[in-house]
Amino acid sequence: MTVLPTEIGLSVMMRDGSQAEHKDAEGSSFMASLLDGKVNETGYTEYLAMLRPVYAALESVAATLADDPIAGAIIDPALNRLEAIDRDLDFWTRGAGAPAISSPAVERYVARIEATVEDPTLFVAHHYTRYLGDLSGGQAIGRILARTFELADDEGIAFYRFDAIPKPKPYKDEYRASLDALPLTDRDKQRVVDEVKVVFGLNGALFEELSAHLPRYAR
Repeated sequence: MTVLPTEIGLSVMMRDGSQAEHKDAEGSSFMASLLDGKVNETGYTEYLAMLRPVYAALESVAATLADDPIAGAIIDPALNRLEAIDRDLDFWTRGAGAPAISSPAVERYVARIEATVEDPTLFVAHHYTRYLGDLSGGQAIGRILARTFELADDEGIAFYRFDAIPKPKPYKDEYRASLDALPLTDRDKQRVVDEVKVVFGLNGALFEELSAHLPRYAR
């Protein structure tokens, strides 16, 4: 295992060390179509339904690790998305609830998150990858969806709205500072970086499953 120099902050290590995996996940056919406004209501609803168990696992583990000296330093209930996802699913399905979707990719992703209960250092990678993504590129996705579907009053896109975080940039700066302050060894820092790469791969697998249904999702 190659260990990066300690003078590089963990947040930079995580960002720079996972660029290739991040690019691969973002370059999926499904995400490209979503950003182009070419995914219909069914496609977006099924995407949300696949994300739901991922966030349920994240927030369950976060509650368990809230007092952990490592993971607890970044856990913040203001980031929780499960309630917002449920509101959005209620909107998109007109109250019918989340569609049942069999997804090996989601099952693998959830299992990986749940395993971090025994290894809180690795939970940091999962927390960072999802929530900072939601506060960054996720904001653009929300705006695109609002335009594509002509959504009024942010209906259907609560997932991208952080009422308790009115200014994402200062929050993200503070979050990265918290990452850099974590009392981790060089080995554990590299383990976190490697887990970020795994997380992007898990996301990529989820997108691959969605991409296989693009003909049905065409808008």
